[in-house]
Amino acid sequence: MDSSRSPSPDPSDPIVLTGIGCVLPGTPDVHSFWSHVSTGTSQVSRLESPAFAAAGLPVHAAAQLGAFDTEARLPDLPPAHAAKYNRDILATMAAVSDALEDAGIARGQIAPERMSIVQSSSRGPLSWWAGTIAADPEQNPYGGRATAMFRGLAGCPATLAAIGVGAKGLVTTVSSACVGGHHAIGLALRELRSGSADVVLAGGHEFPIAPEVARCYLALGDGVLSPESDDPATAVRPYDRNRRGFALGEGAMTLCLERESSARARGARIYARILGHRALNEANHATSMDLVGDVTASVVAGVLDDAGRKPEEIGYVCGHGTATRYNDIAESRALRRLLPRYDDADLPPHGSNKPIYGHTFGMAGIINVAATSLMLHHQRLAPTANHITPDPECDYDHVAEGPRDTEIDLAVSLSFAFGSQTSVMALEHA
Repeated sequence: MDSSRSPSPDPSDPIVLTGIGCVLPGTPDVHSFWSHVSTGTSQVSRLESPAFAAAGLPVHAAAQLGAFDTEARLPDLPPAHAAKYNRDILATMAAVSDALEDAGIARGQIAPERMSIVQSSSRGPLSWWAGTIAADPEQNPYGGRATAMFRGLAGCPATLAAIGVGAKGLVTTVSSACVGGHHAIGLALRELRSGSADVVLAGGHEFPIAPEVARCYLALGDGVLSPESDDPATAVRPYDRNRRGFALGEGAMTLCLERESSARARGARIYARILGHRALNEANHATSMDLVGDVTASVVAGVLDDAGRKPEEIGYVCGHGTATRYNDIAESRALRRLLPRYDDADLPPHGSNKPIYGHTFGMAGIINVAATSLMLHHQRLAPTANHITPDPECDYDHVAEGPRDTEIDLAVSLSFAFGSQTSVMALEHA
């Protein structure tokens, strides 16, 4: 018998989120994550970067992780190993380890062959390539044996994290831009539902604060990358008439997913049920998304139908909310298409956490699902920070007044990406 496959898992056994590991700006753990998200406390600050200053780019705000304290976050990692790794690897290793700890899973408690890791990153180790090698081609940036190989491979954060926690199942990294986090969770659901794994650590890591990345978005014109300089914490203003784009954000986050029966059997705390995932490519436009709203509405309706739920039951929508003109309008139109008989005032609350951590690209879907799960768990809606003057096309309930206690059973998380990508997750109170 194949020991790597569980005998016929019950297809009705829900998948649940039991652990969250965070290495985000100002956010060393799930408790600080919920504190920042639930109060709308931005971690976007003034960008202190000699590289940006030298380049003269009009980018003044970012959600910056700062120095990584390897000894504190990874006390069992030998210093000689840590010296070979970049922040992508170290942060991912810490997030994966912390997700297991938060889930209450000790090393050896899960058979190594039954534990998988699926990570997402949009640009991989771009900051290392740009900052270390490109900065001075005459130096020796490779650092000796294997160092450059570790730091330069997009998949190394996942594989080295697997070595760190002893995961011997599927270990892989996806790169599908801003829907990648959702895709990682979607693959995790397949692993668990097929019986190929008992625990899957689905996460994302992104370190895009580099002039090369900023130039890509500045080239798209005004309103994509926020130029805010006076008050960096207000740089990202989703659904607001005065929005001017997003700020770059960095870090790592990992979610521990397992079947509900297993979680209940070991007495685990459950944050939320992950009801399902649907993703598609519109195959329409390389940079724009469905501005009518029909495609997104159909995907939301589809994932809810898969779970036996209806759009009218949605209690909250965690939007992609990039504070760009077309993303915010497209999301708003999709809600109208999804619930055409509702007045705007009656549509479910619709928010964004981009003002807190900026745009983290391949990690954005992970942050969205974590935030949504915690709202379900705590029965409290997080505010959309910096939302002051509603755009008439987005004039919904964005929980602008601050955190709101509520009774919520069903929520939806949205992700979109360049290349015509759309992704939707449905979550339920457990």
